[in-house]
Amino acid sequence: MHVVLAGGGTAGHIEPALALADALRRQDPSVGITALGTERGLETRLVPERGYELGLIPAVPLPRKPTPELITVPGRLRGTIKAAEEILTRTKADCVVGFGGYVALPGYLAAKRLGVPIIVHEANARPGLANKIGSRYAHAVAVSTPDSKLRGARYVGIPLRRSISTLDRAAVRPEARAAFGLDPNLPTLLVSGGSQGARRLNEVIQQVAPTLQRSGIQILHAVGPKNELPRVDNMPGMPPYVPVPYVDRMDLAYAAADMMLCRAGAMTVAELSAVGLPAAYVPLPIGNGEQRLNAQPVVKAGGGLLVDDAELTPDWVLGQVLPVLADPHRLYEMSRAAAEFGRRDADDLLVGLVYEAIAANRAR
Repeated sequence: MHVVLAGGGTAGHIEPALALADALRRQDPSVGITALGTERGLETRLVPERGYELGLIPAVPLPRKPTPELITVPGRLRGTIKAAEEILTRTKADCVVGFGGYVALPGYLAAKRLGVPIIVHEANARPGLANKIGSRYAHAVAVSTPDSKLRGARYVGIPLRRSISTLDRAAVRPEARAAFGLDPNLPTLLVSGGSQGARRLNEVIQQVAPTLQRSGIQILHAVGPKNELPRVDNMPGMPPYVPVPYVDRMDLAYAAADMMLCRAGAMTVAELSAVGLPAAYVPLPIGNGEQRLNAQPVVKAGGGLLVDDAELTPDWVLGQVLPVLADPHRLYEMSRAAAEFGRRDADDLLVGLVYEAIAANRAR
């Protein structure tokens, strides 16, 4: 059996694809796996690092919304569809699983031409153009939110790294807090704007940190590798404020924290929900509003707070986040609500859809 994964460009597309690849290999170590990618995407580094084959095709950026540019896409896609067809033929692909992004649409159209079954996975609440088109031809459409508008969607969640999906926060907490130089017993706020950081979050937390510390809250703050680390003078007896450029063990960061202040990317929302970590979500104020839509279901379920970027101020943090961190019962209830909403088994559910699609295609 050989499965081709189409989800290049950004970590939000690649990481779920790699999590599925790992799950497929756990089920059957002999399964062949090839990831489609382009020379400009993160997949050129991430896929080989995880030990999987990368098949490169030309990049054809897609407009996020219907625009006059859309009419030029078919002509520009011809070469990249042909390249994808060659990879599917060479690998004798039994199924194509797409996660959106530049490489997904050529992967879908090549699979359709060759009669290879298609599985579509959409991580965001608002689907992208590639997955909207791919869903028309798919054997199954898997989504990360229960109120997806994609036709025939099945709510499975987002495939996550095993270090996250199997994390027992309470059991790992002592090790995690020691690793970051945190007090083992104090309420802990984790702050991160993603892999590159977020200036707005950085500025606000730096302003409010002294007040939080005086209130008994310690802070682990991932500022982003390109952002300047703030100067910190942790006074004796005060809860620590620990700024770091980057966290490469998010499982430990989640285990160390009682609550998180963060953006609302689909992967972030899925990971926090899966591990039961409540969060104050600050959706990115640009784009098509998908980050707000990503966070709304878990917030509605009671597992988080939601605030617009423009309304995130030190006063908001003190008025909304501090009371949660200071109330163990409320933290427990929000953590439980997040965990009940989250899905830890999306990778295995998606493996089941792959086998189902292949079996149905062979039975035709």
